[in-house]
Amino acid sequence: MTEQPLSQATASVRAGRTRFLMLGLVFINIIINYMDRTNLSVAATEMAGELRFTPMEMGLIFSAFGWIYAALQIPGGFLIDRLGARLVYGVGLFAWSLITALHALANSFGLLFGLRLGVGAFEAPVMPSNNRVISSWFPEQERASAIGIYSSAQFVGLACMTPLLFHVQDAFGWRGLFLITGIAGMIWALVWYLLYREPNQHKGVTEAELNYLRDNGALLESRQSTPQPPARWADLAQMFRSRKLVGIYIGQFTISATFWFFLTWFPTYLVEYRHMDFIKSGYVASVPYFAAFCGVLLAGFASDRMIRRGVSASVARKLPVILGLFLTLFILGANYTDDSRLIILFMSLAFFGNGLATITWVFVTALAPRHLIGLAGGVFNFTGALSSIVVPIAIGALIDGSNFAPALGFIAILAAIGICSYLFIVGKIDHVSAH
Repeated sequence: MTEQPLSQATASVRAGRTRFLMLGLVFINIIINYMDRTNLSVAATEMAGELRFTPMEMGLIFSAFGWIYAALQIPGGFLIDRLGARLVYGVGLFAWSLITALHALANSFGLLFGLRLGVGAFEAPVMPSNNRVISSWFPEQERASAIGIYSSAQFVGLACMTPLLFHVQDAFGWRGLFLITGIAGMIWALVWYLLYREPNQHKGVTEAELNYLRDNGALLESRQSTPQPPARWADLAQMFRSRKLVGIYIGQFTISATFWFFLTWFPTYLVEYRHMDFIKSGYVASVPYFAAFCGVLLAGFASDRMIRRGVSASVARKLPVILGLFLTLFILGANYTDDSRLIILFMSLAFFGNGLATITWVFVTALAPRHLIGLAGGVFNFTGALSSIVVPIAIGALIDGSNFAPALGFIAILAAIGICSYLFIVGKIDHVSAH
């Protein structure tokens, strides 16, 4: 038994590394994806001033992305299972980037709200696509690490891109910010479509790597060679009959709530409610993002290491998530200090915890029927995406003048609910049987 981890590692090296190239493409996709989500939060203060938006109106604009993004998660899951990640991801990336560039023309609440709906519509298949790519290209014992790496892209992208986006807006205004980020995304969409293939279709993958993937649980089925069954309402119903799946849905909503606070209101919190300099706040905001980046990488590699050492999946997969949600509670500390360093410390601890908890996509592969991975991913991300609607609006309603404390309390309450869900609802990790 003690020889097994070594033999697996040796087999991995000898098999080939094409899967890591595919992971690299996904990593850059997510950086582009989150750049096009966070540019609105960077532009918010200047935009709200120019277009005379109230906090509640800004909350609605922040949430507009989530309305259609959440609604299309389940159809997106069906689409991924039938058309594959290459086409769906490529078309979506190009389209949402084009709409991002069109934000430069926004001159009213209605137009901006509509444009955010458009971005949300075409970004809807992103997370199910990511999960499908990793399920296809990575064996089970490497999957949490791969998920940790690609999930870290959203945080390292935010950490590195946020100061840059602040400088771009300072130089070209908020309209120039949207135009530049949109053009960058359209260019990368073409690169993705040219380079990505699934394992059975990639000319660079070796037979040894294909065998390594096949023998260790990767999903190598080809949509071209395997007839796909028609979509059934029974499949969708099955996604909600399992207590385990419902438990991770609740948990994903609570984990995503913290993330959407940082993605939407956090820069405004620093500038308007903590009175930090605009450019300086871009660098200050990057500190919690780096903390989250460290958290998600640590969670992925530590979880896979525990699996290789024989620790049960229930412990190895759930421990980082529960610990991360507990650390998220430290966000409350910012309500009890005016010291900027302590505020950033508490925010960094909370977002580090959010990073630890972000490996939750591993539960989709672990718990869902194998032929419904895309659909399960769509439902899972749908529940997480609901927080992108609820959280921005709730914060906009909760903040009162200079008092942001109720909003941070709201985030902490949701984190506590997430802890309870993983402790008492999810239970033992095993596959949901197919019907």
